[in-house]
Amino acid sequence: MASAGAQASPVLPRGRPAGVGALARRERRLAYRMLLPTFCIVLGIVLLPLVANFWISFKAVELGDLRPARPMFNEQLRPRPQAANEVVTLRYRVRNSSRKEALENLTFTDSIPAGLVLTVLPDGCRLEAPVLTCALGNLAGGERRDMVLPVTVQQTFLDSGVRVRRSKPQAQFETRNVLTSPEFTVANFRKVFSAQEFWSVLRVTLYYTIFGTLGALLLGLFAAQILHTAFRGRAVLRGLFLFPYVAPVIAVAFAWVLLLDAGPGGTFNAMLQQLGATDQPVNFLGRKYIDISIFGWQVQFPMALSTVIAFESWRYFPLSFLFILARMQSLPADMYEAAEMDGATPLQQFWYLSLPQLLGILSVLFLLRFIWTFNKFDDIFLLTGGAAGTRTLTVDVYEQAFAVSNLGAGAAVAVVVFALLLGFALLFFTFSPQDDD
Repeated sequence: MASAGAQASPVLPRGRPAGVGALARRERRLAYRMLLPTFCIVLGIVLLPLVANFWISFKAVELGDLRPARPMFNEQLRPRPQAANEVVTLRYRVRNSSRKEALENLTFTDSIPAGLVLTVLPDGCRLEAPVLTCALGNLAGGERRDMVLPVTVQQTFLDSGVRVRRSKPQAQFETRNVLTSPEFTVANFRKVFSAQEFWSVLRVTLYYTIFGTLGALLLGLFAAQILHTAFRGRAVLRGLFLFPYVAPVIAVAFAWVLLLDAGPGGTFNAMLQQLGATDQPVNFLGRKYIDISIFGWQVQFPMALSTVIAFESWRYFPLSFLFILARMQSLPADMYEAAEMDGATPLQQFWYLSLPQLLGILSVLFLLRFIWTFNKFDDIFLLTGGAAGTRTLTVDVYEQAFAVSNLGAGAAVAVVVFALLLGFALLFFTFSPQDDD
């Protein structure tokens, strides 16, 4: 039996946390209702393109298939009538706009101008003055068909000055849309994985992503260490360090192209030749490999890819610099003062004090930069166009979808990119250190 002094704990309804009153619950419901439109918009922006990309990846669709099949009409009156009671021909030229999909049960109607008398009607046509209706049946992909009708010209038509093209034929038909059809295929994925260059492109992508991410983090960490110390002009220098990130990518990319040009106008090559570092210009953005000697070993160094990685690291290190500097400024100064009094060198202070405190923000930056670099397209496309061994998966998506016009294969490559990034994110969150509650 419970003691007399013990108080019975309040019994709360199931699922209702203790200490949450009616007012707090109403405020929470109101907050959810106010955020609901934002959630719907974000989900629509994120999920709809993602679902559409998955849908297209299982379709044998090309870029031209985005425009559905429809009949194209050209109406002519030949020869041009000059006198009344003259017999001429009214010609309808019909073409299927699609070269793959057929038009079924094609029927068109057209208004015949006053003063034109149809003398003979072909099979499948009927005239309910002034409307002409003709059934053309099925029209295969890319098929053309001509229909010639003899007509007698009356003076009324000549006096009116009306042209037969004033009224456009109206068509009724049935066709299959490859995007909305229930037919699916895995041919796009078979084509992607069976291609000889896919695995080499994947290796290039991983090489570019890993070293580009690490380069941006290391440069950002180095810059944050320098600008964390107080000195005259530090605020101005911090602003200048943001220039690579805030400058338009087209401007900085073409600036690098001009600097690294292998022609007479290349500034960097001219400096190397003046210093005697090289006898001839180096094609930094157009040469796939360069042979270098390391301790007597001949190694093929990926020249163009390394140049693109250097550009990636230079352009995006300011983001890492800002996050790392903000974290460093929140560290207690007395910790470093005590370490300095104990005789710790600056390197020891960084390794044993700063770095453990920065691991959290560095891991988050690595995740974000890895995903963003893996998805990068504009930097590589502007610098090399994907040539000289710099073709990544995102460049492959563009080439498959727009250069080759195979939209389904491009969507399949995009699905592969999504699966790889999702797997990396899951592994990262699984094995990354978790803070204790």
